[in-house]
Amino acid sequence: MVLLAQISDLHLDGTDRATERTTRVMDYLRSLPRPVDAVLVTGDIADHGDPAEYALAAQLLAAPFPVLTCPGNHDVRAAYRKALLGEPAAEGPINQVHHIAGAAILMCDSSIPGRDEGLLDDETLRWLTASLADLGGELPVLIAFHHPPIAMHHPLPDEVRLRRPEGLADLLHRHPEIAAVLTGHAHTAASGVFVGRPLVVAPGTIWTLRLPWEGERAADRSAPPGIAFHVLDDDRHLTTHYRVVL
Repeated sequence: MVLLAQISDLHLDGTDRATERTTRVMDYLRSLPRPVDAVLVTGDIADHGDPAEYALAAQLLAAPFPVLTCPGNHDVRAAYRKALLGEPAAEGPINQVHHIAGAAILMCDSSIPGRDEGLLDDETLRWLTASLADLGGELPVLIAFHHPPIAMHHPLPDEVRLRRPEGLADLLHRHPEIAAVLTGHAHTAASGVFVGRPLVVAPGTIWTLRLPWEGERAADRSAPPGIAFHVLDDDRHLTTHYRVVL
C-alpha cells in the first residue's frame, strides 16, 4: 500500500496569508501519526514566479518525507528549477520520475510559458512514452500535472484547462499500469474519469473555487485549505480521501 498526500495551488507571494496557509498544511502533514510516503504538490507553487517565492517554498515544503512538485501556469521554469531542484536555469519542460514505496510517480509539466491554459507538449509526451517503456509495466504508475484534462463545469478553470488531451488519452489506452491521473489548478476537490481511469483534482491551498450554484464570486477565501490523501493498494486501485486543515 502506498499512502500519498496531494496539495496544490499554494500561490506563495510573500504575504502572511499565503505563507500561513501553506505552513498550516505542512505542519499538519508532518504531525501525522503514520507518515505519508510522499507529498505531491501539483503546481502554482509561486504566484508570480519570482526567485524569492521559490526560496520561501523550499523552506515551507521541507519535510522528513519526499515532497514531489510540478509546475503550474503561475510558475516560471528557470526560477523553479534553480530554487526547488538545484538545477541550472533552463526553459524546457520540467518532468521527473519518482519511485515511491513500490510505485512510479510521473510528475509532468503541463504549463505553457506566458499562458494560463495547459498542454502536455510533444517533448513531454515523448518523455512519458520513454519513461513508461523503461518501467516496463512492472510498477503501478500515477501521472500528476497541473491542468485537468476534463471539464470542471465552471467557466474559470474550464477556459484554461488542458488542451489537446488526445496524446494523454493514447498513453492511457496503451498502458494499463497507469492507475490514475492527479491534477490541481481548479482550486476544488473533485473527481472524474478520463479514459476509464480515475481523474482526481486536489483542493486549493490559497482559496477554494465557489461553484456556479454556490454563488457568483468564484474565489471563496474563507474556506480552509485542503488535502487529498491517496491510497494505492496492492491491486493498483486508488482510493482518495479529502480533508480540510482548520
